[in-house]
Amino acid sequence: MDIANKKHFLTVKDHSVSKEIFELYYDEELDMLITSPQPSLATLGKYYESPDYISHTDSKRSLFEKAYHFVKNIALKNKLNLINSLQPQKGSILDIGAGTGDFLSVAKQNGWKTVGVEPSEKAKQIASSKGVSFVEKTSELGNHSFDVISMWHVLEHVPNLDEQIKELKRLLKPDGSLIIAVPNFKSFDAQHYKTFWAAYDVPIHFWHFSKNAIKMLFEKEGMELEKVLPMKFDSFYVSLLSEKYQSGKMNYIKAFFIGLQSNLKAKRNLEYSSHIYVLKNR
Repeated sequence: MDIANKKHFLTVKDHSVSKEIFELYYDEELDMLITSPQPSLATLGKYYESPDYISHTDSKRSLFEKAYHFVKNIALKNKLNLINSLQPQKGSILDIGAGTGDFLSVAKQNGWKTVGVEPSEKAKQIASSKGVSFVEKTSELGNHSFDVISMWHVLEHVPNLDEQIKELKRLLKPDGSLIIAVPNFKSFDAQHYKTFWAAYDVPIHFWHFSKNAIKMLFEKEGMELEKVLPMKFDSFYVSLLSEKYQSGKMNYIKAFFIGLQSNLKAKRNLEYSSHIYVLKNR
């Protein structure tokens, strides 16, 4: 997406790796933010080399990592309950950006046929040890192959957004369910931390979505937004990292109260730190 004629929104730093400065521009038509400049595919990998990026490891060295994995286990049960509620007849599921494979492992144990896509070789090796199967690219997969496709905090990482949405449409069965989870730049924690908000995560987050943006982007490809669900734990996780970026320390107590405040405000305005979107083919 071109940033020409887009309004400047915020200047943001890559706090975790390069310390480089990036700009966020507001797309008024789609109600979303665009990171600029966006790294090329050749240089993108270096921006993921951060100890803060713990979705590519099963490490439990620190209190933060232990808390992350404790919450992750709760979230996995919630994710499984969600897909089972959407598709009572267990079929096939594709998880794009499968990380260390925990979601697909749980789904497979529950009777789902599973396959994943994951660019990180390190994460893929961990997932493979759990019995998770992978393909290199979704282009290897047939049309309308999957009852459920999930992208858990992955769509914001995809360079070619329009192409990715078209590919999701191609892969999903006519009666299938698409699950997209992304951060929400309209949440209270985003407004509180501003340039230190960890979920901006530039430059590996190319896009920053609102509910309006998700609805309009997928409507263009004939997909309908069926429901929006909150990810209430995300406000605490993001606030912890944001505190670290702002002050150099985790500040667990302050982060907890900011996360709590974000969820309480979201009860009224429905703008949680992250949302799960369930979409269907029309």
